[in-house]
Amino acid sequence: MNCPLRVEYVMNLRSRAEKYIGNIEGALRSLHVKKEADAERVVKLAKSYALDAAYYLEREDYVTSIACSSYAEGLLDALRMMGLASFEWSRREPPTVLVGGVFEVIHVGHLYMLRKARELGRVVVVVARDSTVERLKGRKPIIPEDQRLEVVKSIKYVDKACLGSDPMDVEGTLKRIKPNIVLLGPDQHGMESLVRESIKRLDLNIRIVKLKERVGGEKLSSSSIISRVSRLRFSQS
Repeated sequence: MNCPLRVEYVMNLRSRAEKYIGNIEGALRSLHVKKEADAERVVKLAKSYALDAAYYLEREDYVTSIACSSYAEGLLDALRMMGLASFEWSRREPPTVLVGGVFEVIHVGHLYMLRKARELGRVVVVVARDSTVERLKGRKPIIPEDQRLEVVKSIKYVDKACLGSDPMDVEGTLKRIKPNIVLLGPDQHGMESLVRESIKRLDLNIRIVKLKERVGGEKLSSSSIISRVSRLRFSQS
């Protein structure tokens, strides 16, 4: 199996593992159990499997994570069939997946990330304001924010897109959009820290999913593309 196919296979497994965990979490939130000792023990076991599923997901053992979710699902379904519990699977309404970025030069890496976001649920994209780009990158963006927003809106994987706050406000964005999942790119290390701190301060039930590998390697990024174009223009002048 070559490298691109291997990456695709692993990401599909991760997506499935995350969806199964989300389904179990939704069922447990709506769970009502009859006060019987056996039922309580089974629920405790199902919750234990759900914790194991999250544990193995974090360690990138997606097959074991899916197996643990399946055990938890089977136990809950058995309780419901015997009339000992009632709950609803949370498959009817997909989770909201928040993706943020500059999206200055759209490339295959952006499309890959947004496609993965769509596999997880309903995709809401926050496009960075010009002031945020200037502060983070030390330069004004080549493409202004209103045009970057329109391009992102036209991408088929995107359900909704909006401009970020000015100045950037991670906590405000999380409270406004209310995502179930925040999907981060492999190079969004600083943003990951900000999001984790904001989730903790706000005491929100939001899961962070981070892509492990950059599609196309280090040369495939908006900044590197802009740099190569600038060097090309300079060499031809």
